Amino acid sequence: MAEVILMPRLSDTMTEGVIAAWHKKVGDTVKKGDLLAEVETDKATMELESYKDGTLLHIGTDKGGKLQVNDLLAIIGNKGEDISGLLKSGGNNDAKQPEKKTQEKATDKAQGNGDKAQAPKQETKTQGSSIDISKMEEVVLMPRLSDTMTEGVIAGWNKNVGDTVKKGDVLAEIETDKATMELESYKNGKLLFQGAKKGEKIAVNDLLAIIGEEGKVDVDKIVAAAKAGSGQASSAGTQKSEATQKQETTQPATAVQEPVGAEQHSTNGRVKASPLAKKLAAEKGIDINKLSGSGDGGRIVKADIDSYKPAAATAAPSGEKKAAVPSFAPIVSGQEAYTDIPNSQIRNIIAKRLAESKFSAPHFYLTMEINMDNAMAARTQLNEVSPVKISFNDLVVKACALALRQHPAVNSSWMGDKIRRYQHVHIGIAVAIEDGLIVPVVRFADQKTLPQIAAESKELSGKARNKKLQPNEFSGNTFTISNLGMMDIDEFTAIINPPDSCIMAVGMIKEIVVKKEEGFGVSNIMKVTLSCDHRSVDGATGAAFLQTVKKLLENPITMLL
Repeated sequence: MAEVILMPRLSDTMTEGVIAAWHKKVGDTVKKGDLLAEVETDKATMELESYKDGTLLHIGTDKGGKLQVNDLLAIIGNKGEDISGLLKSGGNNDAKQPEKKTQEKATDKAQGNGDKAQAPKQETKTQGSSIDISKMEEVVLMPRLSDTMTEGVIAGWNKNVGDTVKKGDVLAEIETDKATMELESYKNGKLLFQGAKKGEKIAVNDLLAIIGEEGKVDVDKIVAAAKAGSGQASSAGTQKSEATQKQETTQPATAVQEPVGAEQHSTNGRVKASPLAKKLAAEKGIDINKLSGSGDGGRIVKADIDSYKPAAATAAPSGEKKAAVPSFAPIVSGQEAYTDIPNSQIRNIIAKRLAESKFSAPHFYLTMEINMDNAMAARTQLNEVSPVKISFNDLVVKACALALRQHPAVNSSWMGDKIRRYQHVHIGIAVAIEDGLIVPVVRFADQKTLPQIAAESKELSGKARNKKLQPNEFSGNTFTISNLGMMDIDEFTAIINPPDSCIMAVGMIKEIVVKKEEGFGVSNIMKVTLSCDHRSVDGATGAAFLQTVKKLLENPITMLL
């Protein structure tokens, strides 16, 4: 027998779904667990699986089409089976009730029962009457808004009786066992009835509201049917109440009456408060035992936490010594906010190139410590005669350029079907600018003197920050250096800058205590980390390159030969 599949509610706020794609077409064989379609909700695009075997006989709408929750989505049955009756009734005829219930049961299990039509039907019929309010279009029952919810508390009504309601309007805020959620109307009309006041509880599937056309809906009859449906429970509750009242009446006259106010919400030492209210109180450092609840029976709800002010303490009765006010943690009353900043063109390029590098090139990292004592002394001497001030980064650029001549495997690019080794050495120097990062290139760095490298680096960095670099000045790199030492970064790893096979991250120079001869002394150490593309550079090759860089920087005179 053919089975109807209705559009399920795939999120707690979903009212309609858009078919992003069909994975089966009419006539295809479908097995239980097969992916039928992708449905785009108000929160995400989700996959919808079949829960039965058969042939796909009908689809409710094509790709891109919209369907309301519980509209006919598909029909699965035997090949050639007559489904005309189901199509005429939208998959909702009497003959299909068993299948429909199966669908509702399956949907409830998958979606946490977040919808009136998906929730188990509670038949609320009067004696001698056949009114089932769960099937009435005007009736809104309390939905199950979480998989563990059994009742909801009305945190607030957004519409009053008599107000016009449109589909999608927020009717009320419902406090569940997990969160306070907005309940949207799924039809147009006028709000004719509210099942509970603010702070009161309503069980799942009990009458929450009536929406319809005034004068055409018998509100009293619906309310009576709803009450009759829970008459047995009400009777039991009445008997319990009478027994409790009788017990209270027989209490000794000297019994201490429970204080009015802050302690009304306590029962047998337990605080009557919603889980959300308890969570918020803990976050804000509020002693929940001192609060008065505005909910049903003095129950503390979210609104009580939001409106709490430490200064508004209850005055002690005259003649009593005022108790010390407990010190609470500062109340955080910040407001969530954000600013969307459109990506600049350079930021888009950075994101694209580095994402491609990180997720396509298998990175590995090698870190080495370099003693910079001799480099520091040499730099001081060089700057006494150099026409341009030489920086530590200039020394690093020169050392890497000379090391690349000795290790051409590092001065390379992965080309897919081949490795390209460059005979020229063009060193890219990462420069931070307002929009992100750019890499000006010192060309033929291995052939230039330290003052030439210093002058060119300074000029290129200035152009980069002023956005005046020409294309030939930030392209063609064969190796890149990223230096964050001047920002007190000890060590870090960098993402390879395409088309290079390697990038070297340079940390700060810092003093450490080391053993020297008979005693101890201070040395200046710099950590460098080489990021390598394992497709073109092996570990031993990268390590040998770093050893050469270390040797050159620890003996800088060799860079001048």
